[in-house]
Amino acid sequence: MNRKIIAYKNYFVDFLNTLTEQEKKKVFYVLEMLKAHERISAKFIKHIIDGIFELRVEYNGNIYRLFFIFDKENIVVLFNGFQKKSQKKSPNEIEKAKQLKDEYYGNK
Repeated sequence: MNRKIIAYKNYFVDFLNTLTEQEKKKVFYVLEMLKAHERISAKFIKHIIDGIFELRVEYNGNIYRLFFIFDKENIVVLFNGFQKKSQKKSPNEIEKAKQLKDEYYGNK
């Protein structure tokens, strides 16, 4: 399996620009797993709502979350990313991901 990874607009790049080089390396490591493997541990991937998934990356005691969808099961579309600081769900971030998903399909 070799999925193509697409970053929708500049959301993912803006998120990456907030990270250190080591944090970026860890994000890309997990993305490569997602790109190459059919199944990935629930430690890294979680379905959130309406076809939106969360990619979880842990580095140096920090947890980073990236929302994405599968488009035609071959393409991973990355949306907003953020650093998770509590165990609670992030309703604002989830709502933003839902809006970006709708916008993506509306522009397609």
